[in-house]
Amino acid sequence: MEKKLCRTGYLTFFLSGLCAISSGVIVSVLQDKYGFSYGVTGTMLSFMSIGNMAASFASGILPAKIGTKNTVALLCSGYLIGYLLMALTGIVGVLTGAFLLVGIAKGCALNNCTVLVGNNSSDRTKGMSLMHAFYASGALLCPFLIALLRKGGDKAPMIGVAGIGLVMWLIFWTAGLSGKKSETAQKQKQPLTFLKSRRFWILTGLVFCQNAAETSVTGWLVTYYKNQGILSGSFSNYTVTIMWGATLIARLLIAFVFPVKNTYRALALMGIGCTLLYGVMIFTVHPLGAVLLLFAFAFSMAGVNPVAVAGVGKEMSTASMGVMLPVAGIGAILMPWIIGIVADGIGLKMGMFCNLIPCIGIFVLSGVMLFEKRKK
Repeated sequence: MEKKLCRTGYLTFFLSGLCAISSGVIVSVLQDKYGFSYGVTGTMLSFMSIGNMAASFASGILPAKIGTKNTVALLCSGYLIGYLLMALTGIVGVLTGAFLLVGIAKGCALNNCTVLVGNNSSDRTKGMSLMHAFYASGALLCPFLIALLRKGGDKAPMIGVAGIGLVMWLIFWTAGLSGKKSETAQKQKQPLTFLKSRRFWILTGLVFCQNAAETSVTGWLVTYYKNQGILSGSFSNYTVTIMWGATLIARLLIAFVFPVKNTYRALALMGIGCTLLYGVMIFTVHPLGAVLLLFAFAFSMAGVNPVAVAGVGKEMSTASMGVMLPVAGIGAILMPWIIGIVADGIGLKMGMFCNLIPCIGIFVLSGVMLFEKRKK
């Protein structure tokens, strides 16, 4: 049963990667089709992150009320409904709600897959890295999928991704998750000692910064490269593939070749790498240089989330993930919105420059923990 649940976590997170990262390409398609401003585009991306945060919180509470199976069935339907709404209308309010639903499904998948893999893996760090590698594989494929679907018209990508969301929903429904609220209610009574842990909150801060930096790049980079004329409109859609290809390679290396022995030293090195590389990338106008720097940036960022989450250790539970993931998800809400507001005010380049802040935050927070560990 443990192996089955672990495999379910891997497979559904792969499909979630396809659905979630498709939003970064689809939002660019919607902006071109309807002529949305940067502020409107940033708001829609932020509402997706709001949904992600809300679902992570709900995933820690609802199982005690209606059972894990019903919770997942309710929340993960957001991919299906959200992308269908994007295909049917161009009304800003409806589209914003659609991105909210997509974010809810993303957050539910993240929370449940994290618990399924984290609690059923013999090596938690390896399991988490492999799980996120599956997510990266889905993200890697999404631009090709959307390019293929666009041959069927502007609405076909949204309908196709909605279909993938339905498949993910069916896999969760048949995975053997508990439908009894009494069983999950007992789990919710676990001690909340993690709330008093300084280490837990610093790790949450690290995931906060990673969410902010990654979501801003996946959500805005296609639009940025088009706006700056760095890459052509069609090729710029494949920047997501470049980013997630690097992410996939890095996470597989962490899982199978270079296991992390010192969590905070590894995170500090990742923070230095992504800060320097992102800073250079934003000022690069040569297409080949931009592509290579994006690959290197994504490679250096790839291990932050799985390594930081695995660092929770024995405190990992539905309750702790129901706190960590939504709190960390605030970063993914704020940065895309900030970039959109700054872009409307003083230009998209300066808006993208703001994303250096969470990159620096990864280094600072991991450095604090590394210093405290050595002091002890």
